[in-house]
Amino acid sequence: MSPSQPIKIAILAMGGEGGGVLADWIVDLGEANGYLAQTTSVPGVAQRTGATIYYVELYPRAVAERDGGHPVLALMPLPGDVDVVLASELMEAGRAVQRGLVTPDRTTLIASTHRVYSIAEKTAMADGRADSANLLAHGQAAARRFLHFDMARMAEENGSVISAVLFGALAGSGELPFSRAQFEGTIERGGVGVKASLKAFGAAFDRTQRGAGAEADAQPPGAEAIAPAREASDPAVRSLLAQLDGFPASARPIVLEGLRRVVDYQDTAYGSTYLDRLRRLQRQAGADAPLLAETARHLALWMAYEDTIRVADLKTRASRFQRVGQEVRAQGDQLLAINEYMHPRLQEICDTLPAGLGRWLAGSGWPRRLVERFTHRGRVVQTSSLSGFLLLYTLSGMRRWRRASLRFQAEDARIEQWLRRIEAAAATHPQLALEIAQCQRLVKGYGDTHERGLRNFETVMRQVDQLGAGLAPARLRELREAALADEHGDKLQALITGQPRTRQAAF
Repeated sequence: MSPSQPIKIAILAMGGEGGGVLADWIVDLGEANGYLAQTTSVPGVAQRTGATIYYVELYPRAVAERDGGHPVLALMPLPGDVDVVLASELMEAGRAVQRGLVTPDRTTLIASTHRVYSIAEKTAMADGRADSANLLAHGQAAARRFLHFDMARMAEENGSVISAVLFGALAGSGELPFSRAQFEGTIERGGVGVKASLKAFGAAFDRTQRGAGAEADAQPPGAEAIAPAREASDPAVRSLLAQLDGFPASARPIVLEGLRRVVDYQDTAYGSTYLDRLRRLQRQAGADAPLLAETARHLALWMAYEDTIRVADLKTRASRFQRVGQEVRAQGDQLLAINEYMHPRLQEICDTLPAGLGRWLAGSGWPRRLVERFTHRGRVVQTSSLSGFLLLYTLSGMRRWRRASLRFQAEDARIEQWLRRIEAAAATHPQLALEIAQCQRLVKGYGDTHERGLRNFETVMRQVDQLGAGLAPARLRELREAALADEHGDKLQALITGQPRTRQAAF
C-alpha cells in the first residue's frame, strides 16, 4: 500500500453481528496510532436480517500534515479499489466478489465459512442452498489473498461475537501497519466484554498466522458416517440395528440415519415397518444400492412427516431449552421466557384426531365453525411456563395414538402407493424407479405448503400411472423440476399440456 494513498477496508456483515463495532474498532485503531479515519455504512434489508456494508478509510496524519491539506476520503467502496474485504458469512464474501470489490491484484479477502441461509435459499421448494465449495473457489480466484475459516464457531467457543474474531483475523493477516498490541489496546479502550473479545481475538490471530485459508473446515461427504451402535441398551433397538447387515454396505449409512429418524419420530415398531418396506423393495431391485439408498432417504422423510404432535414434541424437549439458552447466552440465575407462536388450522386439528372423528369434524356444521372461531387468530404458548409446557407436552403424548389419526392413515396410504410404483418400475427400469423415488421431494412442510406440494406430487404420479414404462426417466425428472420451480403448479401444467399458463392477478 502506498503511503500517499488511503487504506480502504470494506466490511460486509448482517444485522446483529457487530459490523458497526468492528468498523468503530478500526477507526479507533487508526486514530490512536497516527491515522485520520472515516467510516460510513449503507444498511440493506433485502435478505435475512439485513446485510450492511461498512466502509473505512485510513490515511496517515503525518502525510496529510506534510502536504499541508486535509485528505478527501470516499464514502463508498468502488469496484477494483478496495484493499481489504471482511465478510461475516460466506455468502457475503460471494456478494463482495460479485460486486467487484475483490480483485486478484490488490484485495485481501477475510471471510467466515459458516452459512446463514438467505430468504431465497430458505423458500426454494427444492434444495436452494448455494454451493459453499463454489463460493470458496470464486473467493480464491478473485482475491490476492483469501483467509477463511468458521469464525462463528470460534466466536461461540470463546464466548464472544464474530466481530472480535474478524478483528483478530485482520490483525493476523498483517495487512494493516499496526502491531498486535495496538489492536488489543483498541479492544481494551472499548471497555465492553473486553475479556471475551480478547480471547476470541487471540484465537483468530493465531489461526490466521498459521494459515487458516489452507485448512479444511468441512469434512467430505460420508467422512463422519456413524457405524451402527451395537451396544444400544434397548433390546428392540439392538434387534433393528442387527438387521442393517442385510442391506448393501454403500446404502447402510443412509438406512441407519433413516431408522434413527423414524424411531425417534414414533417407536421401534415404526422402525421395523421402515426396514420391512426397504427389504420389500430390495427383493424387487436386487443389489441396486443407489435406488435403495435414495428410497431409504425419502421414505424416512415421509414417514416422519410434520404434524402438530411432532411440533409439540420438538418444542418440549430438554435439548431445545438448552439450545435456546445457549443461543441467548442466558446465565445460571437468569430467567428465560420462550414464547411459541402457534396457529393450527382446522385441517391440522382434524388430522390429529382419530380418523372417524376428524372426518366428522371436517364435514360438520356448527362444531366446525366453533373450532375455526377459536383458532383463526392463533395464540402464543409460553413453553417456559408450567401451563404452556404441560399443554404441549400433553399434545406430544398423543404420539402413542398417532397411528389411529386421520393424517397418519392418509399419509400411510400415499406412502404405500408411492412404494408400489417404485417396486413396479424397479423390476424392469431401475433408473425410472430412482426418479419416482426422488419425487417425494415434492411433499414437504405443513399447511398450505404441504397441500400445494401434495397436489403437484399427485399430478406427477398421474403421469407415471398413465404412461407406465413408456415414461422416460428424463421426462419424469423434467416434470419434477417444473413442479419444484413453481409451487402453484403452473409450470408443471404447462409442461404437461404443452401450452403456457398465466396466473391472473386480482386487484
